[in-house]
Amino acid sequence: MSDIFSRIEHSRTADEVVQQIESLILEGVLRTGDRLPGERELARQFDVSRPILRDALKALEGRGLLTTRPGGGTHVADVIGQLFTKPVTDLISMHRKAVTDYLEYRREIEGVAAEYAARRATPDDMALLDKIMARMDDAHRTGDFDDEAEIDVEFHHAICECAHNIILLHTLRSCYRLLSEGVFQNRLLVFTVPGARDALLAQHRAIHAAVKAGDPATARQAAMDHITYVERSMAEAERSGDWQRVSRLRLKQRVDATDTEPARKRS
Repeated sequence: MSDIFSRIEHSRTADEVVQQIESLILEGVLRTGDRLPGERELARQFDVSRPILRDALKALEGRGLLTTRPGGGTHVADVIGQLFTKPVTDLISMHRKAVTDYLEYRREIEGVAAEYAARRATPDDMALLDKIMARMDDAHRTGDFDDEAEIDVEFHHAICECAHNIILLHTLRSCYRLLSEGVFQNRLLVFTVPGARDALLAQHRAIHAAVKAGDPATARQAAMDHITYVERSMAEAERSGDWQRVSRLRLKQRVDATDTEPARKRS
């Protein structure tokens, strides 16, 4: 974090500090929960007086962009959570159709994000994406479903960041937030489908390769195909789970019936 703030070059006013921090939040450089450097260090990096810095931080906190924790420093506030309020999140979690609509929306919007990423990703973007892809490979080797699911979301975050579109960035971040908060509890079902883990890894590699090659059309199609696969696999896993439930009940009922049959005959 020490390298992301720039020296204020001109009048060194609180407004200029506010604008720079705003931009860092808007562009996704500063994310929810990130802690800012201490007051003395931050004033040094901006090259402004501490009173000017305090005024800027107070203004940002008043607008809900920063929050101060007693003894814990200044952090970026939970601005993403405001896109889906608690009542809306609860409604989404209770209605099955919301899952279908969610995936339909993601298929289209992530296709756009991947296309833009292939056009706009910088060398630094690709360096970060390469690291995430390497971590995904490692998680796949360990076979930890939770790790794979977490890095899956991080990968899609990074693709969206590579698109360099502020509205796409925050809209998709709010969608991924629904996953991280467990609104769609059945997302891990995908990993239980035979062959799914290998298929998902191959799909992420295809998106990564297309973005790295600067191929917008292929990147878009790869992202859309990935979400289509996720939707189909979720449906398959749910059906399979229901089949297993019914089979288990049938077995239990018939075993119980067999066990009680001699008693009936004896009576």
